[in-house]
Amino acid sequence: VQLQASGGGLVQAGDSLRLSCGNSGRPSRWYAMGWFRQVPEKEREFVACLSWDYKNMGYAESVKDRFTISGDNAKNTVYLHMNNLRPDDTALYYCALTTAGWGFPITKETDYDYWGQGTLVTVSS
Repeated sequence: VQLQASGGGLVQAGDSLRLSCGNSGRPSRWYAMGWFRQVPEKEREFVACLSWDYKNMGYAESVKDRFTISGDNAKNTVYLHMNNLRPDDTALYYCALTTAGWGFPITKETDYDYWGQGTLVTVSS
């Protein structure tokens, strides 16, 4: 499994971005995919997750109503649509995949088995 995150960039507050997470070699069964973000000297934090059947989504309170996670099964890709971006959304964004789980949403970093390399989002004020 190789996850490839892309779509980051430098934007202004209030702008939108769409991050993509391509997945080559996705396992035949997977439980959820998630997005996390991290700023220097802070722990990685949960942003959003999507269930294997694309029916269930979970969000951190800080991004609820601004971010939307979705997926395209045919393209093996999960997206994070980010609207009304704020300077405190600035971070390195990672996508992750877990092959098994219990309950939903899956918000713990340690519950994910595979990670992409991260894509940087910078929001200027």
